[in-house]
Amino acid sequence: MHVEEGAGSEGQAAAVELAAGEAAFVLHPKQIIAFQGRSGSREDRLLNVAGVYRKKRWIESRLIGPARFVLGVPAGYSFRAMELPEDSSLLFDIRYVLLYSEGMKLQSRFQKIKQAVVTQDWIRMKFSGGGTLGLLSCGPLCELTIDPSEPVYVDIGCLVAYPEEAKLQLCVYGNPLASQRMNYHWEITGSGKVLLQPSRPRLGLADPLQGDSLFKRILREALPFGGVIIK
Repeated sequence: MHVEEGAGSEGQAAAVELAAGEAAFVLHPKQIIAFQGRSGSREDRLLNVAGVYRKKRWIESRLIGPARFVLGVPAGYSFRAMELPEDSSLLFDIRYVLLYSEGMKLQSRFQKIKQAVVTQDWIRMKFSGGGTLGLLSCGPLCELTIDPSEPVYVDIGCLVAYPEEAKLQLCVYGNPLASQRMNYHWEITGSGKVLLQPSRPRLGLADPLQGDSLFKRILREALPFGGVIIK
């Protein structure tokens, strides 16, 4: 898989090329704004209950090479393609995953109850086996090296990925005035790097299961042209 970031003006698109025999999954199919290849090379499927819970999506697209397609990047978001090694231990917030290579193994990792209650995020996803991961974030992603003894404090809404072996604790820091005026932060220790986005997400792309009733979402995804007819 070859990914060209910033294929559109101001970086608002990413071009992806799949060789023969390659395949990729897109978790936000509506972001596919152009496609070149056989019509049958795109297969959309309705996920089962477990898939919806894990991926926070109702539908995902499987695209098979040889093919080329363009992913639109919404205003205010940035796209980044990452090559993950086979032994990657990073745990991702699945809401920011737009694209991943077929053959990657997805494993669920449950958060502690106290953490999940505050973040409203019960699971993180581990992608192993090696491959390409395409991420959407609120601004360009940055990497920060963590230390086993000196903690790093990260706004809970800005943490996209962290090593599975890292230790996370919910906290605030600073003097009383500072701690009263800030969002909850993760106190992170360990080794490796964390991925951060510079601002918290807005409702919409990063929160695809919020807003509508369950019945309306099922109808929109299951019926032909449901996304157009049912508002």
